[in-house]
Amino acid sequence: MLLSPLLNKLKRFEHGFGTRLDEIDQSAMASLRQVHSNRVIRVERESCAGEGDALITQTPGLALSVRTADCFPILLADVRTGAVAAIHAGWRGTHGRIVFETIGEMHAQFATNAGDLIAAIGPGIGACCYQVGEEVARLFGLGGRAKVDLAQENRAQLIECGVNPERIESNGRCTFCEPEIFYSYRREGEKAGRMVSFIRPLPSP
Repeated sequence: MLLSPLLNKLKRFEHGFGTRLDEIDQSAMASLRQVHSNRVIRVERESCAGEGDALITQTPGLALSVRTADCFPILLADVRTGAVAAIHAGWRGTHGRIVFETIGEMHAQFATNAGDLIAAIGPGIGACCYQVGEEVARLFGLGGRAKVDLAQENRAQLIECGVNPERIESNGRCTFCEPEIFYSYRREGEKAGRMVSFIRPLPSP
């Protein structure tokens, strides 16, 4: 399991970015039926919360989880209020500004300010390997067939939301490039497994 050095400094939270070598049980976590949307769901208990692609909570001890195999897991922690979010961001969610939707819901539900957030972007398919067709490229301001950097797109959105650039960390590893560590839908197709990433606000001691 991979850790974010930034998040790892915060003793109020537990987190991890799963690899294909990890067996992480989602049954004891909140989860989603992921549909490549920008829908954000607030949860307060363990279970599948329905269709969506981001979870938020302020419930101590409740882990939020997402599954990925090329899309990017993004974990957010509010150092002031203790609220957290787990986001599944593929090209559709990124284009739908799921980061904006999530931070907006955290503000509405928990009074989160973007300046209080730590953000960690986990492993996903890098621009080195993610060439898309003209229609998708055009959505990101590119012409013709082009390579899209989804990690950078989401980082830019976090900054636009007001997150301090020094509080944003990107894992930088490409799921397509490292088959021994990561599943990749683009590389393996329908037989690709899924990696589980999670974040949990810990109860007060």
